Amino acid sequence: MEKRKTKKEIVQMLLKNNTLEAQDEEELLDLLVDQPISIDVDKQEEAKMTRGDRIADKVSEIAGSWGFILGFSLFLLFWVILNAVILSNGKEIDPYPFILLNLLLSCIAALQAPIIMMSQNRQAAKDSLRNQNDYRTDLKSELILESLHDKMELVLKNQKKILKYFEQDSNEKE
Repeated sequence: MEKRKTKKEIVQMLLKNNTLEAQDEEELLDLLVDQPISIDVDKQEEAKMTRGDRIADKVSEIAGSWGFILGFSLFLLFWVILNAVILSNGKEIDPYPFILLNLLLSCIAALQAPIIMMSQNRQAAKDSLRNQNDYRTDLKSELILESLHDKMELVLKNQKKILKYFEQDSNEKE
């Protein structure tokens, strides 16, 4: 039967591609095995959020909703009807090619896009932190399961020895 790798060997295999010093590896081993390593990513990120981050999230939340799409569609429809039908007697605010409307839409898009990108970049960083946390947690779980498996094998081995002892003892009594 092939000898199973110890927790330390598994972690060393995982780390051998990195350029960690021996002391760093030992600290990582202790961290993975003996201490809780999971964190609440949402709480950690919320504590670091600036006012601008909160505004960017709110703008992204609003701009990405059906309410915004429907409301903005109604605004565009109102603008076209107002300028093409109601004020068609020469007093239009923005006559047919709707140049003012195009300028307004371009300005909104020019401001909205970077704000949404800021929010998305922050969400990507949060997802990356969550993935790192999941990896550490999974690694720790794997190491604990490895240890439990080794202990179970030892218990089964000892159980077989005890069973063998009782069988020999009962055979001798007969």
